[in-house]
Amino acid sequence: MARQEGEPLTGPPRPRAPAPSAPLDYEERGWSAGCRVVVGIDEVGLGPVAGPVVVGAVALHPGQQFEGCTDSKLVPPARREELALRIRAESLAWRVAAASTREIERLNVRAATIVAMRRALDRLPVEADLVLVDGNPVPELGEHRSIVGGDRASHSIACASILAKVTRDRLMRRLDARYPLYGWASNKGYRTRHHMEAIRRHGPTPHHRVTFRGVLQTELDLDREPPP
Repeated sequence: MARQEGEPLTGPPRPRAPAPSAPLDYEERGWSAGCRVVVGIDEVGLGPVAGPVVVGAVALHPGQQFEGCTDSKLVPPARREELALRIRAESLAWRVAAASTREIERLNVRAATIVAMRRALDRLPVEADLVLVDGNPVPELGEHRSIVGGDRASHSIACASILAKVTRDRLMRRLDARYPLYGWASNKGYRTRHHMEAIRRHGPTPHHRVTFRGVLQTELDLDREPPP
């Protein structure tokens, strides 16, 4: 029956349209310039107060794209898992590497991320002719092309983002089984209210980045009642 004028709209909300796939423009330029192996790399885990930094590196076959592959934050978890399986099975080459919490503490998070990037590139079974990096330039990597917003602008970087995100989320779920008080299965080590309260109540674990603000108590909380 047709809706009468002035009648409020009812019914379930329309599903949100999926984010468009990241384009291949940067890769196409590289292939056209004679680069056989174009590698996109991206990291996940700079901001959390627990867990490692994880880096993905992906080289695609010329012209290869995976429908719906873009910035991992825009892709639903189930779809990320599906894409990760396809990327591993069908891409020219891929690797995932990490820098541990101890390395983050010893080196600082930026330097530890560069270590993980270098590991991912060095472990690829093919040598990169062109490296595309999400974000700002990383001089320590040598020659490369940096792309701000690269996980939405470069398909190989988007693929690397998917692999890194899926791998890190799985790791945090496994760690959650060992440390269930901190909610890592849902917050993935990020600074949520529940997570920070759990640190205050129970203290940090070996997987917390104790040099990050708020992980170790630096001020006395005089408003709390003392324990019995």
